Amino acid sequence: MSDKFFFKGRQDARQHHTTYGGFQTNASQKSGSKKHPLKLVVTCEARKKEVEALVEEAHLYADITLDSSNGAVESIGELTAILSKGSTIKKQAKTPSRNDPCSCGSGLKFKKCCA
Repeated sequence: MSDKFFFKGRQDARQHHTTYGGFQTNASQKSGSKKHPLKLVVTCEARKKEVEALVEEAHLYADITLDSSNGAVESIGELTAILSKGSTIKKQAKTPSRNDPCSCGSGLKFKKCCA
């Protein structure tokens, strides 16, 4: 007999995406959390206390390093980016159309009561 009647199919060479690390399933990492704290560098002790107050006020976590060497550069870009992020704009309540019942509770249509 021929082998073509007992063909089992081709072996798939592809592997599952998590076994070889080709795809990050947990790609989003929230900066400023306990697991991923902000890494900040300041140049003096007074500035360190100011930055600690900002971090505490924003309910974030940060590793603040004091670098007082000559020519040291302050690095708090991560913190300023998070603090300057805009808040969500909420849509105001929809005004009733002319033929909707009035919101004052009179039972009349809006166009004849409060318009």
